[in-house]
Amino acid sequence: MLVYLIDGTYELFRAFYGTPSSIKKGQEIGASRTLLRSFAGFLREPGVTHVAVAFDTVIESFRNDLFAGYKTGEGIDPTLWSQFPLAERVTRALGLVTWSMIDFETDDALATAAARFADDPRVEQVRITSPDKDFCQCVRGDRVVVYDRKKQLVTNEEGAKARLGVAPAQVPAFLALVGDTADGIPGIARWGEKGAAAVLNRYLTIDAIPDNGESWDVPVRGKAALATELNAARKEAALYQLLATLRTDVPLTETLDDLQWRGPNMAELKALCGELDSEDLLDRFTDTDLS
Repeated sequence: MLVYLIDGTYELFRAFYGTPSSIKKGQEIGASRTLLRSFAGFLREPGVTHVAVAFDTVIESFRNDLFAGYKTGEGIDPTLWSQFPLAERVTRALGLVTWSMIDFETDDALATAAARFADDPRVEQVRITSPDKDFCQCVRGDRVVVYDRKKQLVTNEEGAKARLGVAPAQVPAFLALVGDTADGIPGIARWGEKGAAAVLNRYLTIDAIPDNGESWDVPVRGKAALATELNAARKEAALYQLLATLRTDVPLTETLDDLQWRGPNMAELKALCGELDSEDLLDRFTDTDLS
């Protein structure tokens, strides 16, 4: 079986910025309606049997306690933010396991689930459904992959290394050096992607990178300057790596069997379709879909 672990926050953002505004009874519903239609179509695709979705119910997480500059909910369009509860209602009405993240982040929930379900002999492949490069650290051969649902693109371990230039286990170190603007991780001054990948491929970890840049047997420019910047910020680099490391210990209670899609909750779905002017979607679900 294929296990799909969906980044609901990304899906809602994508729907919001790709969908015209639609207001009903004073509530913006455009992105949520698009999400409903998108997921309803996805659930009809062959091989989609086991699915879970995670949302950042609260944008801030434990990482904000570690670093003041980490991403927050500040700046999110209020009409987008107002649809988060509605989006979670969408996935629950469709009968999907839905994880609402508060102390942890969506990324942590999906990383935890991927690590948990990948070793089950019934699972052919775990697909983390998001284009976010952070998830490359979760990739394991062809067993755990990153899946771009829009492009229908599967990125396995070989592809993840081609994308970032480092092995999956090195992704947090890579992001610590180069930064991740989406998450508010500033990185280390002067460190770019090519140089960071070359140095990490040679020395494997940040701690193992020699203090003396002139001693590096790596073909990168400005070794001395890179070493100087890193030496002055090794404590910060360690913190940034911690921030970039996805947790795999989120207390999710669901088993693999719980992720099996058994059809929508028709009462909730009917009500929601009425709110989102999508009653026509009910025709997609036959009596055999009902749980």
